[in-house]
Amino acid sequence: MSDLGVLTIHLQPRKHLHMNTSFPKNALISVSDKLGLVDFARGLAAAGVEIYSTGGTQRHLESQGVAARDIAAYTGFPEMMGGRVKTLHPKIFGGILCRADQSDDVAALNAHDMCRFDLVVVNLYPFEATIAREGVTIDEAIEKIDIGGPSLVRAAAKNHSFVTIATHPEQYSQILDEIETHGQTSPALRRRLAAEAFARCSQYDRAITEYLSGLDTDSQFPPSLHLELRRNAILRYGENPHQHAAVYADPLSRGANLIAAHKLHGKDLSYNNLVDLDSALAIVRSMPQAATVVIKHNNPCGAACRKNLAVATEEALAGDPVSSFGSILGLNQTVDAATAEVLTRPGLFIEAIVAPEFHIKAIELLTTKPKWRDNVRLLQVGPLEELGNQSDYRSIAGGLLVQDADHLPVSENDWKLVTRSRPADEQIVDLHFAWSLVRHVKSNAIVLVRDRALVGVGAGQMSRVDSVQISIGKAEKRAHGAVLASDAFFPFADSIHHAAEAGVAAVIQPGGSRRDDEVIAACDEHQLPMIFTGQRHFKH
Repeated sequence: MSDLGVLTIHLQPRKHLHMNTSFPKNALISVSDKLGLVDFARGLAAAGVEIYSTGGTQRHLESQGVAARDIAAYTGFPEMMGGRVKTLHPKIFGGILCRADQSDDVAALNAHDMCRFDLVVVNLYPFEATIAREGVTIDEAIEKIDIGGPSLVRAAAKNHSFVTIATHPEQYSQILDEIETHGQTSPALRRRLAAEAFARCSQYDRAITEYLSGLDTDSQFPPSLHLELRRNAILRYGENPHQHAAVYADPLSRGANLIAAHKLHGKDLSYNNLVDLDSALAIVRSMPQAATVVIKHNNPCGAACRKNLAVATEEALAGDPVSSFGSILGLNQTVDAATAEVLTRPGLFIEAIVAPEFHIKAIELLTTKPKWRDNVRLLQVGPLEELGNQSDYRSIAGGLLVQDADHLPVSENDWKLVTRSRPADEQIVDLHFAWSLVRHVKSNAIVLVRDRALVGVGAGQMSRVDSVQISIGKAEKRAHGAVLASDAFFPFADSIHHAAEAGVAAVIQPGGSRRDDEVIAACDEHQLPMIFTGQRHFKH
């Protein structure tokens, strides 16, 4: 149960309650998060609020000069069991659940000398934050399961025809504005806040359920899955104009992401923009040096890693100049003026750019210089730390597929040279870069990399040899001296022959085919080094 403070609003001398509901009379506030509480309480006090509170809330308010009375004096019942029981009392819940237009409800309040609470403000014990701490014990987690708080929230939300419920400090200002302006909150605001309140309770219960379920199972996948997502925006349409679409946010998500991004400039994002930007962010997140990736139709068509972001951007755009028109870009460092100059060169059109930060001069260039300046979306997401263990979800008819996200780090410790020829040191660097990229390309996936720059991509083909030929065709002369990465094994040696004819200098692939010996023999025939990683990276 959350720490309790009670605000009781008296805009006229206290008397028996009648059917008049034109203004709030009493407000019950029970918060663990004190953010914005003092200003909110002072604003209500200016309208005649009398405050009741307990524990930390009372001490916090009084330390800031806001008078507060003990809630126990109202209920006539002391706190007990270390604070586990303090708001679970009929004089509180009767006051919240009373229907002001029902004479029997009002008579019951008068008979038992109860207040009717018109405003309830509750945020819950920080259970999610507690279980996120490293080394937290089950006893510590259990004590952060709020009981009284959710009960207050649900009661107030149920009776939202007469009661305003606030569950987050961000809601305080609108509530206070309506009370100060109109003497009460509007039905529309109360309905919206009630829906948000039930959503918060559902999210809270989800976190508890998943935590407790995970304690007694060897599987990382619980028997039931509870997803509580909040609508973030209605999109103009989905993948195609005839499809309706929206984007929802996971309140428990952490790290840099598009939902929490700050849009610095540009028109609204579309469904396809979001899909492509998410892929761009995933690719550059794990790259150690300054890196830029160019995304078109959810596949990288250009990527490069350099010591200088402007140079990396120039090389990435050169990967496929035709496809880069109308593309999405992801960068893993602050976009500076030099990089912005590269992006605003004549003949280039960019839909959206995502990066940790944008220098003020870069923003000025990107939003004033190119012809597409009014339309480009600039998204700032903050530091691109690794996300750690996460899950991927994909809907199918009748259910949902869940798997670990493919965030397996690239480790040369697991690599095995299977040919007589050995790759040179500079080829090892390119093989590492190619192997980190190929997992982000739709399977069957082939990438060609030279000097840490993507020069050719074959994606989404039904035949792996077709992907090889497409990647070579894209690279043209740049295939000579490049390294080739394949997301899965080669079923036949034909791809190796095509690669060798194009001048490919080294190959990296998982291995594991029944014809591995034939593929290795083909590499030895062409004196082509090949590495087996033992890891497949399909992306369907």
